[in-house]
Amino acid sequence: MLYNMKFLRTDGQDRDFAENCRRLDADLEARVGREIQRGKYEKYNQLDAIHEAIVVYEDGVLAGAGAIRRYDDASVELKRIYVSPMFRRKGIAQELVSQLIQWAKEVGYRRMLLETGEKLSGSIALYAKLGFERIPNYGPYADMPESICMAREIQ
Repeated sequence: MLYNMKFLRTDGQDRDFAENCRRLDADLEARVGREIQRGKYEKYNQLDAIHEAIVVYEDGVLAGAGAIRRYDDASVELKRIYVSPMFRRKGIAQELVSQLIQWAKEVGYRRMLLETGEKLSGSIALYAKLGFERIPNYGPYADMPESICMAREIQ
């Protein structure tokens, strides 16, 4: 299924990574923007703090991307995961997150955290399939009841 896919390691300054984040924000605004004030999340999604990102291409076309960002000495946060609708149901998101987990392990992290939205059931199911479990909302998300936080150990 993934034979025409290319997973390219880059960083938050990559133009295609930034474009994918723009697509993610537009998608989230369309899906949950009426119910959630999304502006409060902007300061937690700045791309200049991202040093490990992966951009995915299918036959040279931007299909999706995601990243990890240091949270503390032992933990890394999964950030900005998005696959364009026309490329979904091909296993891209699962492979993307798996490669980011591997990269986090290579860098020396022992735990991965993430925040997603309670209305994003597909994302929650994917993360659970990859071994993430729900945890109390952490850090900046502690007082955001619409946020779902999850974590998993990295072996």
